Order: sequence, then structure tokens, then C-alpha cells
Amino acid sequence: MIKSSKLTATKLSATALIIGSLSLFPLYSNAAIPLQVDGKELPSLAPMLESATPAVVSISVAGTHEVKQQVPDAFKFFFGQRRGQQAQERPFRGLGSGVIIDAEEGFIVTNNHVIDEADEILINLKDGRQFEAKKIGTDAQSDIALLQIKAEDLTAIKIADSDSLRVGDFAVAIGSPFGLGQTVTSGIVSALGRSGLNIEQLEDFIQTDAAINSGNSGGALVNLRGELIGINTAILGPSGGNVGIGFAIPSSMMRNLVNQIIEYGEVRRGVLGITGNSINAELAKAMDLDINQGGFVSQVAPDSAAEEAGIKAGDIIIEVNDRKVRSFNELRGKIGSIGAGKTVELTLLRDGDEKTVEVTLKAAPDANIAAVNLHPMLKGAKLSSNAQGPGVMVNDVDANSPAAAVGLQKGDVIAGVNRSRINNLAALRGALEQIQGVVALNVMRGNTELYLMMR
Repeated sequence: MIKSSKLTATKLSATALIIGSLSLFPLYSNAAIPLQVDGKELPSLAPMLESATPAVVSISVAGTHEVKQQVPDAFKFFFGQRRGQQAQERPFRGLGSGVIIDAEEGFIVTNNHVIDEADEILINLKDGRQFEAKKIGTDAQSDIALLQIKAEDLTAIKIADSDSLRVGDFAVAIGSPFGLGQTVTSGIVSALGRSGLNIEQLEDFIQTDAAINSGNSGGALVNLRGELIGINTAILGPSGGNVGIGFAIPSSMMRNLVNQIIEYGEVRRGVLGITGNSINAELAKAMDLDINQGGFVSQVAPDSAAEEAGIKAGDIIIEVNDRKVRSFNELRGKIGSIGAGKTVELTLLRDGDEKTVEVTLKAAPDANIAAVNLHPMLKGAKLSSNAQGPGVMVNDVDANSPAAAVGLQKGDVIAGVNRSRINNLAALRGALEQIQGVVALNVMRGNTELYLMMR
């Protein structure tokens, strides 16, 4: 996660910036309008940025989070903490960035860690307007969040196919570092398919040397046509500042996840049902393999999507939908952003022969969302669309939470709202948005039907 650092500034000579840039003009010529300076043509990214930057917003958040402190043994009697911990609610404020992806609907993508636990989310547009945002859905495993504002005359960014990126392509980062306001930096795509960094649970990052700092989280990484290629997410640096190694979530991965949130109200993550390791020189030697990259399948779960497709232990998965896979973690990242029920084409090696199989992904068993995203009185409940039929399954309810006070219990199925039937989370969200005042939840508890009231 991006961490704050001391802000330092270095002055650069304008002359030094101009020297050597003329030879780069042919590379930029398709994306920018030449400037005339002293009769000489110089490249500029300004025309592209004039169309792209209005789609990038600044986000400010406020809320409270629980902080646990170790209580000295001498004071345990007063606090009554069995394990010697005292929990306190502390207010917090934060800053980040976001990208408008749908002007008509007012949809904005950012990082989950930017808005996590926030009670208030304010969107600041480049033109100075400010709007309060509603949280539509999040995915903590990939660090994606979808927000919505009600506003007119918005500018949405065009989304590129990040799967077509190559190392060496130019990249431009847009965001609001250190709360300074919108800032633009440039660089190249330094690497693709970065994973195994333990930043997120699902990793398939674009690495770039375009300067990314604290506050850039959730901002845009664009190509020279001003199209979105990634969502800036994290940096690698000893002090939390930019050292030329930044990471962005690929736009194709983001689009898969956001489409699921819009359609279902949650991410319906698809799974293959395999465990394995990345191919390395040691494993390749032990298994007498001719390749050094890919995802080695060590075990296939019974009744899984992989087993149904004929994948076997010992197979090496080298491509997903004709895209190279360099490691098992990269394979997890690619599959994890594709929704349950979707069909993917896998290329694998078996006994030295290349084989292509089609796999229809099954749903992950722990597909839950925090219900507070739907209604404040549902805070403390975790919901998912009911895999056994219509309705919304209550998978868990925290003790002493608003959801528990309403009367929800683990195992309940929310079948309707104010006598209107609902089939899934998206329908529940839509129904709750239309109601002002008292909400009657029609709940099935075993063979019993009941109504629970919320305000």
C-alpha cells in the first residue's frame, strides 16, 4: 500500500529538459500536437492530457476505525479485557484519487484501501465541483472499489485493452499526490504480470517508473492516447516515496471486476480448483521440463472446474485466453478477476505436448460483501447472492451490530423488500435505493417466513 513520506523538491533546468527531447518526437507524434518554440517543433503531451485529466478525480474520506491497544497487566482489572487488549474507535481522514469510467451513471473506480471503513466520501472534480459519493461495491482481494456520484457534464476516460501492453510502452500517471492537487508524471511500462509481492491477495500488476506517491492511489495510468491502462495502487520504496517502482492494476482486470459489481452488486469470483507452484529452474530440472515459466498444477480438487475440464496434476498452464502466464501467482490474478460461470481457454503442457482446454469457472465459496454498502442498518452482515435459488443469503452477522439489532441471523435468506421479490444482490441494492423511510425485509428462516423492519 502506498505510504506517506517527506515531500522534497528538486529544481530542474528547463534547458536540460529540452535537450535530447527532439529525437523522441516521432514516438510521441501520434499522440500529441507539436509545439513551436523558437521555430523548432517540440513534443507535448498537453493535448492528450486536456482530454484525459478531467476524468481523474481527487477523493477525500473521513470515518472511524477500531484500534486495539495492549493493556498492561496492572490495569486489566479496570478494563476487563480477557486478553489484555483495549479497543477504541478513532477518527481518521485520508486522501486518494479515482477515475470516472461512466459519465452517464457517474461511476468512479478507485482502490479499496482508499475508501475502506470510510463513513464520508467526497469527490473533487478538476473543475472545482464537489460531490458526496456512494459506495457501490468493493473487492478487497484485488483492491478495487466502485463509487457513484450524481452529477452532470462529467468526462469519462476511455479504457484500453491492457492485455496488449508491451514492456517499453510509454505511460502517464495522473493523480493527487500528497494532497497537492492533480499532478501528471510520465515514464514507461517497466514490467508486466508482477505478482508475489504480497501487496494484495490477487496480483497481476503493471510495473511503471512514472512517479507515483502517496495520494496517487486509485488514480489513472494512461497510454499516449489518453486511454486508461491501469489503476495506480502501490509503490515499492524504503521511505514510502517514489523510487521509480510503482504498480497499477491492469485496466482489463479492473473492468472484469467492475462489470461484476455493476451486474450483481458483488464480485462473483471464478475459481479453477487447483493448487500449484510457479515453474523455476529447480522445479524444471526436477521434472525434466523444457520451460522455465508457467503455473505448475500440483493438485486438482474433486468436482472442480479444472477436473471437469480434464486438467491433471503435473500439467503446466502457460496461457490464459492466448495471454502468456509467467507464474502461478500471475495465473491466480488473471483467473481471480474473471467471473464465475465464464469460460476461459487455457493452454497447457502435458508430457511435452501442448494442449488447449476450455474451462467454465465455478464460484468461489466465500463470495461475501459487507452489507453496510447497501444500507446502514445492515452493517455487520455479510451477504451473497443465494447459490441455491432466488434471494440473498446472510452468511454471517457480527454480534452487537446494527444488522443483529434488526434481527438478521446467519443462514437467513432475504427474499423481498416491502413485498417486492428480489433475486440477487443487485436487485436488493436497487430496491433499497428506491425506498425512503421504513424498509420491511421479507426473510426466509428455514421453513418460516418473517418480516424485519429497518429505518
